[in-house]
Amino acid sequence: MKIYPNRVAVAVPALVLGDVTANKTQIQKLISQAHSGNAQLVVFPKDCLTGATCGDVLKNSLFHSLVSKARAELFTYASELGLTLILGESYQDALFNIVCAAEPEFVCSNDKRRKTAIEQSKDGKVYIYAGSGYGESTTDYVYAGAALIAQGAEILAEAERFALHSQIIFADIDPEKALVVDPSPFMPATADREQRCRDIFSIQTMGLLRRMQHSRSKKLVLGISGGLDSTLALLVACSVLDRLGLERSNCIGITMPGFGTSDRTKDNALDLMSALGVSYRTISIADACRQHFSDIGHDISVHNACYENSQARERTQILMDIANNEGALVVGTGDLSELALGWCTYNGDHMAMYGVNGSIPKTLMRVIVSWIAEHNILPSDANSARSASAVLKDILATPVSPELLPTSDSGEIAQKTEDILGPYELHDFFIYYMVGKSYSPADVFELAKRAFPQYDNALIQKCLKLFVSRFFSQQFKRSCSPDGAAVGPINLSPRGGLTMPSDASAEAFLSELE
Repeated sequence: MKIYPNRVAVAVPALVLGDVTANKTQIQKLISQAHSGNAQLVVFPKDCLTGATCGDVLKNSLFHSLVSKARAELFTYASELGLTLILGESYQDALFNIVCAAEPEFVCSNDKRRKTAIEQSKDGKVYIYAGSGYGESTTDYVYAGAALIAQGAEILAEAERFALHSQIIFADIDPEKALVVDPSPFMPATADREQRCRDIFSIQTMGLLRRMQHSRSKKLVLGISGGLDSTLALLVACSVLDRLGLERSNCIGITMPGFGTSDRTKDNALDLMSALGVSYRTISIADACRQHFSDIGHDISVHNACYENSQARERTQILMDIANNEGALVVGTGDLSELALGWCTYNGDHMAMYGVNGSIPKTLMRVIVSWIAEHNILPSDANSARSASAVLKDILATPVSPELLPTSDSGEIAQKTEDILGPYELHDFFIYYMVGKSYSPADVFELAKRAFPQYDNALIQKCLKLFVSRFFSQQFKRSCSPDGAAVGPINLSPRGGLTMPSDASAEAFLSELE
């Protein structure tokens, strides 16, 4: 459904329960009416060839053969008329959200249905509802034959409920309205920004607070890099201690400079911890990594995965061992964008005792930290050289980097994540639509072209292929990710957020992008 229609129809047949031949004839008449009304798309309710209330009778092989034959004939008939036919199956793409339903009617059903239609069509998407009607069994329930079409938070057409005859409704839609796409779907609207940020920060705080209480821990340990992720985790840790009435010195921040650590990130890490009044230590990992490379026979001049990941694992070992010494919890810092891409070291920064950022994408994280800086949510220590807000603003302006490769000759960050993976705003967009909305890669690509005119199609396709490839290949990391409270509906936790095997093939998705 890539060539979008301008006129759509929803048809609700008055069916004969269990009579496939009679129902096929009625549906064919309605298809003809849709064609006469200049519709290019017509949608029917679920199980409209038999009736949804036939129950276990539908399992009979006779029904299967009759329904298969009738469906094939109806699709052929619609195709000959130039119509796209949706016969009882729900469908989603860049423009349409279609729920072909067989739901009984209750006293409040219509209000809920209309509210859902308005909400689901706010972004200009077309929301179509086709519900079973007259002819369904009334042994236990009544089916009202509800049908409606909505776009742009407006109901364009609606059928009469409880009609004793077949019905068809039409609506003219504007495909372009839905194809003006928000490039930042995770971002709260300006009017909602403060409340949304406050809610997210509160969820993070309460999740970690409850885990502290349950584990009877009095201290928290974090690795602080001077980057965005560890910054937000540190702010959450301080909020938890404040809520519990504990000193912020019970938070132990460890900055662990290595071969790629820049002066800017190191200074920001130290200044932020000082401003927030937490305990902090500096532990260089350079000598330990050199010894490790010598032990395993790795040439330190070879900057491969071993070189990079050894540093991340050394840092994690330090955090875990200090936590054991202090009776503390190690707070994880990894975010949703990194989890989706697998941009973390297995059993390195991938692991923690509790994660607080796991369902927050990188683009939204930036908004939350900015909100905290602007509103001075966590007051600074009066004796600190720089205020927390001032440090946060510099962290927000720092390029995202794991800092695992040596800095430039001038001491600047040499390894920039977005130079390797592509822009995070693209990847977060892909997460929202491909993972959250279950759109196909081709539909996501079409949406991205409209949302990001500043990027050429080749770059979008390259980044989307990389996203798909890594999303599938890196599932094994997500399969054993640490606990952490979800802040929104898109959550990649293996404990209810995302069910996916670690060895699933990405071939079908990648092939579509070709």
